[in-house]
Amino acid sequence: MESLRINLQPIFLTTLTTSIGFLSLNFSDASPFRDLGNMAAMGVVLAFILSVTFLPAMMMVLPVKALKGDTQGSIAMQHLTEFVVKNKKALLWGMGALILFLIAQIPNNRLDDQFVKYFDETNLFRQATDFTTENLTGIYLIEYSLESGETGGISDPGFLQNVEAFAQWYRQQPHVLHVNTITDIMKRLNRNMHEDDDSWYRLPDKRDLSAQYLLLYEFSLPFGLDLNNQINVKKSATRFTVTLESISTQQLLAIEESAQAWLAQNAPGMRIEGASPSVMFAHIGNRNIVSMLKGTTLALVVISFILILALKSLRIGGLSLLPNLVPMGMAFGIWGLLVGEVGLALSVVSGMTLGIVVDDTVHFLSKYLRARREKQLSREDAVRYAFSTVGTALWVTTLVLMVGFGILAFSHFQLNAGMGLLTAITLGLALVADFLFLPPLLIYFGGKKS
Repeated sequence: MESLRINLQPIFLTTLTTSIGFLSLNFSDASPFRDLGNMAAMGVVLAFILSVTFLPAMMMVLPVKALKGDTQGSIAMQHLTEFVVKNKKALLWGMGALILFLIAQIPNNRLDDQFVKYFDETNLFRQATDFTTENLTGIYLIEYSLESGETGGISDPGFLQNVEAFAQWYRQQPHVLHVNTITDIMKRLNRNMHEDDDSWYRLPDKRDLSAQYLLLYEFSLPFGLDLNNQINVKKSATRFTVTLESISTQQLLAIEESAQAWLAQNAPGMRIEGASPSVMFAHIGNRNIVSMLKGTTLALVVISFILILALKSLRIGGLSLLPNLVPMGMAFGIWGLLVGEVGLALSVVSGMTLGIVVDDTVHFLSKYLRARREKQLSREDAVRYAFSTVGTALWVTTLVLMVGFGILAFSHFQLNAGMGLLTAITLGLALVADFLFLPPLLIYFGGKKS
């Protein structure tokens, strides 16, 4: 009963903040992440209910013996406490400098999402894709439906010239392997109709001649085939396909943006956005980062308000923001130094870990405030009390969470592996911040000395 009295509020707060963090995944543009957030939030709530009903009842029924004397863990925690209190000034400045250094490395990260590389080399799809790219052609495509603006307009020499100019521009761009366009067929037909003279490998200069070539080509196709894979029924638009190497999200979006600029300047009537699964994944990655920034910001505001209200202290609530935010910044800084690539999955880590890293801070602060308010201890002794009561529990739960998320790092699917590894790093850094950065903050800024 005493344990429930002391821990019910912090356990409820951590359940609430963790649920809010996971529910922020609903801002994601990818439905699997929304499902992950909702299911995890439900699991956290169920864990809270069981922890305050079933677990206490079971502990009172089962013959559990209380340990007597100090354990090795508590003795180690006492040594850590004295180290922190004795070196509070050095830790405050040292941790502050380390935090600023790692946060400064965040710009080293770049959005680089290649959906082919979601699978590692042991996957058959990845092996087949790599072989195709190296020996045959690329699988990254950008498709356009270029409109002439009138029925039968694809035979217009002016329109064909614009399509040909667009194709030539694309062929000069880096990472482009092939451009498939109706103008190549027209040029081949023109050369064929002039005894295969290479000097006639050019577009016909008359509309009726282009229409006749197109009709001739359509009649020459095998039985059952037509040109609907290249032109529409009204013959007012043609398909334009660009095949690229396996490139990053930013490179793909940059090429498409340059293509839009070229169309706007040279053929505004044909301007249309490129489409393909590659372009779709590229835009999803960018949009997901923006969406998750909004979700994380909202979650941070709500969690901060809850902490200030529950802890009944604007000062302590404000101090709690630092150890809650810096682990994410430090983790992405380390990621920028070691990897430097942030994809679709990593964009949800900040929102997902925000609610989890708050847990350690809430438990530590609740014991600190209890020591200050109920036991009338000084700031240093209140820190000692917090370490002695929840220190062991904090590092044990953090270790369990790191192992759980770290297992995902062994996944053959990169979305799971990257998310699990970065989450485990963030949780580890959160424990470091709560043990080495939060206590000096409390000792120096945690209210009146007495």
